[in-house]
Amino acid sequence: MTPHIRPDLASIPAYTPGRSNPGAVKLASNETTMPPLPSAAKAIGEAAELAHRYPDNQSGELRAALADFLGVTVANVAVGCGSVALLQELVQITCDAPTDEVVFAWRSFEAYPIVTQVGNATAVPVPLDDGAVHDLDAMAAAVTERTKLVFVCNPNNPTGTAVGREAIIRFLDRVPSHVLVVLDEAYYEYLRLTPEDRPDGVEIGRDRPNVLVLRTFSKAYGLAGLRVGYAVGDPEVITALLKVHIPFSVNRVAQAAAIASLEARHELLDRTHALVVERERVREALLNAGYRLPPSETNFVWLPLGARSAEFGEASAAAGVLVRPYGVDGVRVTVGDPHENDLFLAFATDPAVRARFA
Repeated sequence: MTPHIRPDLASIPAYTPGRSNPGAVKLASNETTMPPLPSAAKAIGEAAELAHRYPDNQSGELRAALADFLGVTVANVAVGCGSVALLQELVQITCDAPTDEVVFAWRSFEAYPIVTQVGNATAVPVPLDDGAVHDLDAMAAAVTERTKLVFVCNPNNPTGTAVGREAIIRFLDRVPSHVLVVLDEAYYEYLRLTPEDRPDGVEIGRDRPNVLVLRTFSKAYGLAGLRVGYAVGDPEVITALLKVHIPFSVNRVAQAAAIASLEARHELLDRTHALVVERERVREALLNAGYRLPPSETNFVWLPLGARSAEFGEASAAAGVLVRPYGVDGVRVTVGDPHENDLFLAFATDPAVRARFA
């Protein structure tokens, strides 16, 4: 006799990462192509020498550094093994029955329906609008008495689009105060909206106890391999997150690297500026080649190729560049180093490829 396992797990898809292939250029996982900042690399080496000791389970020093950086208290900050772990923990602390609902846009971050089902709750996906942007009016209308949690990925993964500050505030004003709204800002550092329209979730949430912000060190900070993200929100929500936190899941090296990265954040800004310049170069070249794609506020661009997405992905892989097709919706292409982007553009703008896909 085999052990009993939840029957519904058979219907949960495993999270699928971007493809890897030795020798190919990988533009499939939204990784930064630059290594950790020098000071972070030094901190990693020093922390590794203490790998025989458990990390600080409360991530106290990192939480204090984040609190200082964000202008909040330590009680407003939780740290997790990447923001994905925090997403699953948020379902755990808000949903306690299969009829509880989690609302999110679709297509958006593919972990949302997975963590919802793992948490034994009901997913309520709301289609993006025609511009591949969150339809916040439709999302507000989808909130019912059963809604416990709302995920807003802004900027959105995989489409790269973003909604502005006033639109977020209007949306939050429509959501009941007992529903937790998570502003997932994994790509916040790449936003280049005007200062007036730039949506800073931490500032927006200061007087809204039902708003929680997620950010990560995986993207702009270049620490994807160390897995460290953080949540900023009301102390009551943070306390609940700490109760379901897997002990010691944020390792010593990750904590040290994150602290060093925060201290060197001005260097980080130089890197993000350079990437944004490349992002706009890639997007302009694709537009000039006849492709239709929305503006991006992330470190990737989105090609809404529909049913041709998988075919495009395979053709790109054959040309030596791995990109990320998403079903019959589109293809996400990470912005890499200039020479990597040039290789992708050489493929995508080839007359024969344009004739098939643009």
